[in-house]
Amino acid sequence: MRTIFNDKNKKELRRSLRNRATPQEIILWARLRKSQTGAKFRRQESIGHYVVDFYCPNKKLIIEIDGCQHKNNKQKDYDLERTEYLEDLGLKVLRFWNDEVNKNISGVMMKIEEYLK
Repeated sequence: MRTIFNDKNKKELRRSLRNRATPQEIILWARLRKSQTGAKFRRQESIGHYVVDFYCPNKKLIIEIDGCQHKNNKQKDYDLERTEYLEDLGLKVLRFWNDEVNKNISGVMMKIEEYLK
């Protein structure tokens, strides 16, 4: 049986995405890594045919950081389809804008920690 988590065929893509992390992903990862929230997160985890920014398997929580490209209608439709797929697997998706991470990282962390409780 083929697992939907961390498909070996996507290993290079995941590695490439980690190596090309956005500034906002770097900022948030500094707060999520090493179980600082009390929960273990992974970054650039593949789930099905998608790769998510951050994933906490124990809480079934996905965190996505969105830039301005997510405001166009085609991308919005893609994001909606993706979120529905992930939620159908019993996962929760939290989305934050780049600006939120840049200007209000403590607020972002509060929302994440609320969910983790």
